[in-house]
Amino acid sequence: MSRKGKEQVQSGTRSSAARTPSVVRRLDEGRWEIPVDYKPGMRVPGVIVADEELLRLAEEDKALEQVANVATLPGIVGYSLAMPDIHWGYGFPVGGVAAMDMEEGVVSPGGIGYDINCGVRMLRTDLTEAEVRPKLDRLLKELYRGVPSGVGSEGAVSITSRDLEQVLAKGARWAVEAGYGEPEDLELSEERGCMPGADPDKVPEKALKRGAPQLGTLGSGNHFLEIQVVDRLYDPVAAEAMGLRSVGQVAVLIHTGSRGLGHQTCEEFLREMGQAVRKYGIQIPDRQLACAPLDSPEGRAYLAAMAAAANFAWANRQCITQAVRDAFSRVFGSTSTDLGLRMVYDVAHNIAKIEEHRVGDRKVSLCVHRKGATRAFPAGHPDLPDRYRHVGQPVLIPGDMGRYSYVAVGTDLAMERSFGSSCHGAGRAMSRSEAKRTIEAQSLKRQLSDAGIVALSAEVGTLVEEAPQAYKDVSAVVRAVEVAGLARPVARLRPVGVVKG
Repeated sequence: MSRKGKEQVQSGTRSSAARTPSVVRRLDEGRWEIPVDYKPGMRVPGVIVADEELLRLAEEDKALEQVANVATLPGIVGYSLAMPDIHWGYGFPVGGVAAMDMEEGVVSPGGIGYDINCGVRMLRTDLTEAEVRPKLDRLLKELYRGVPSGVGSEGAVSITSRDLEQVLAKGARWAVEAGYGEPEDLELSEERGCMPGADPDKVPEKALKRGAPQLGTLGSGNHFLEIQVVDRLYDPVAAEAMGLRSVGQVAVLIHTGSRGLGHQTCEEFLREMGQAVRKYGIQIPDRQLACAPLDSPEGRAYLAAMAAAANFAWANRQCITQAVRDAFSRVFGSTSTDLGLRMVYDVAHNIAKIEEHRVGDRKVSLCVHRKGATRAFPAGHPDLPDRYRHVGQPVLIPGDMGRYSYVAVGTDLAMERSFGSSCHGAGRAMSRSEAKRTIEAQSLKRQLSDAGIVALSAEVGTLVEEAPQAYKDVSAVVRAVEVAGLARPVARLRPVGVVKG
């Protein structure tokens, strides 16, 4: 289906939503509840993490209706969750979290999204803003040249069909073994950059053809490379563990995913899940919630293909990491090691994972869907790298290209309240089409220039779609997850150089 066709399908589903919850009960200072009796078929309540203004935006967007819809899925445990960056998505809202019982629950591609394992990777440097500013234009051009971007971009890393099979099986480890990075990079990635259970044979043939030429590419839309500067430190101990030592220090954020391979995988499995819903007699209020039991041939096949696509995304970000290091080395005439270009962390925000969580007085395995939501595990969790075991998992929260991004850490309360999850970014406040209608390109360029931000993009339209005013204020979003106890801020960064997909 074309992009236009998908937008029409989504728009049609959205306009047909009967109502937005009018009875939302405040649970505490940072959380709101949609009662389980709001909608027929709801098995659990909905819980929204938000302040009053963010809640109002979610209500206007009709995304809360999707929170209620997700609460009707078989086997859902606890509650249907929404992070404060919530906005309307395909089936699940973007910013949605749902955990499923392994025996009675389902897996839904709409709960992961088209861009499987879209995620964020952060690198820190020993450089300062004063050192980078004089060379910023050249550095951005080198990054733009070294990391192809745009719809259908390709050509960064040439691989054979045998290589692609290994990429899908081994993820970022394939890239490091092929010379794209360092072993330490794997230690500092969620799942060490490779999700277990991947089966390349389950990835559709058309997805393989789309993905083969796209390794090491940024893609389009809200994907980006950003050169950022540490603006404020909130937690010196956690910041030190991440190598963020002073205001003015330069870092790099990479935001991209599995490209055409993940998109095509999602699209084809959605068709299969549509048939599975009828086969297993599953009642859903929205066909975009198409799903299959976790313990069914369709469910197992999707999870195996999704894991393979996730591994492609981790390999993609790993290859881009090497391109970033190479660009910095060319511009500054030093090795990336001498420049201190080291990984902070890499985290996924479009994925479903089998994790152990406490439900009541029992520890159980659950399939946790995170769509536009980031894992936020606390200090002491066994899945964390040794470097972060004493402070908690880094939670990377990019904002828009005109304001701030944040680094936070997960908390114990997140395990209790959100299955160890937090927000993944600012979240859109207006659609791309609305941004194009209401934002003038030259005015946007002046706005960024006045803020000292240099931006490169293949098309002016992309910059307009991603204008700061098209997004919620990420500072408000981060405050909301902090008030709810899901993550604790460590550092704030501001952008100085942007490469947009």
